[in-house]
Amino acid sequence: MFSACNSGGDKSQEDHDMDSMSKDTAQATTTDDKDIKAVSVTFTNVDAGISGGIKEIVSHYLHIKNALVNDDSKEAASQGKALAEGMGRLDKSFFTPEQKKIYDGVEEDLKEHAEHIGENAGNIKHQREQFSMMSQYVYDLSKAFGGERPLYHDHCPMYNDNKGAMWLSETKEIKNPYYGDEMLTCGTVEEKIQ
Repeated sequence: MFSACNSGGDKSQEDHDMDSMSKDTAQATTTDDKDIKAVSVTFTNVDAGISGGIKEIVSHYLHIKNALVNDDSKEAASQGKALAEGMGRLDKSFFTPEQKKIYDGVEEDLKEHAEHIGENAGNIKHQREQFSMMSQYVYDLSKAFGGERPLYHDHCPMYNDNKGAMWLSETKEIKNPYYGDEMLTCGTVEEKIQ
């Protein structure tokens, strides 16, 4: 694991040691992927219609993540709406029964979180709360079906009153969507989904 922030449980340290963050960040960006736990997707033979639909979901999710990294609630809202609409276009008839069970297990909640993000331009705190819950569902989909690209499973230990939260990223470099510019490099790389 690569640490990019002070992950100690000391809540009294509100200023977050920026000097140590810079040193840790340099380490996180120069480490090889071979040091990251690799996770293979469950389903390697997925219908093209399904893989295209999952790719669209992951792509919109990553756009939401990047908008939150950039503290851009309007773009996050736009991509939240696009994600929900994309889910509505997915033809579930191409799923095998085992694949459908996984998708059905996340569909309703994932769509609800995307809609909440879409309806809350200007309320980035609420969008980030929804994104933290959404991330687990996109992680489950990505582990099952892949995202048509390597994805990094990242973790911020400080979000949600030090309970932590995870997110997926298309790059190994930590860019924290929960704090944006406030603590951009806070987090660790946990896994790489291949």
